[in-house]
Amino acid sequence: MLDRHLRPLIDPTLNRLGRSLAGRGITADALTLAGLALGIAASTAVVVGAFGMALGLLLASRLADGLDGAVARASRTTDFGGYLDITCDFLFYGLFPLAFVLHDPLANGVAGAILLTSFYANGASFLGYAILAERRGLQSSARGVKSLYFTGGLLEGTETILFFVLLCLWPAGFGPVALIFAGLCFLTALSRVLLARQVFRG
Repeated sequence: MLDRHLRPLIDPTLNRLGRSLAGRGITADALTLAGLALGIAASTAVVVGAFGMALGLLLASRLADGLDGAVARASRTTDFGGYLDITCDFLFYGLFPLAFVLHDPLANGVAGAILLTSFYANGASFLGYAILAERRGLQSSARGVKSLYFTGGLLEGTETILFFVLLCLWPAGFGPVALIFAGLCFLTALSRVLLARQVFRG
């Protein structure tokens, strides 16, 4: 919901940094993998209870994730780059909540399982829509220039990162916060299915 409003604010800075990094020979795929590595490190920090470190690594990971697209636009975009980016994003989005479950399985296990199920449903609705949109030649740049068709919803990338930040700042609240976010994820997936029914039914 917030992505389309933030993109005009952050894209000029990201694109400027992207051109600089591309000029230094840094590739978009390298930044994608660096973002994943930082995300894995952030998740590991959560497991051991180092939530302040996890927050810093989380923000660094998402900065790298934002810069990979900017570098690609400044150099050369590829289908594989878009594929690698979304794969790494989905892996990180699963690992970070899982880390809270591993940190305290008794307190966080049930809420974490429900949250990950909602992520699975939301991700399936997102990728399925993108496949059909590609087949029909639909395009959208409201959330920046992407390799895949990005549909909007209650929860997008910005909301997910804010959710992760909140978890780092308030780890004891994982259970109720995760359940609320899971409910919103299911609602986002449902709204996307209803939109697909309207757009693709014919």
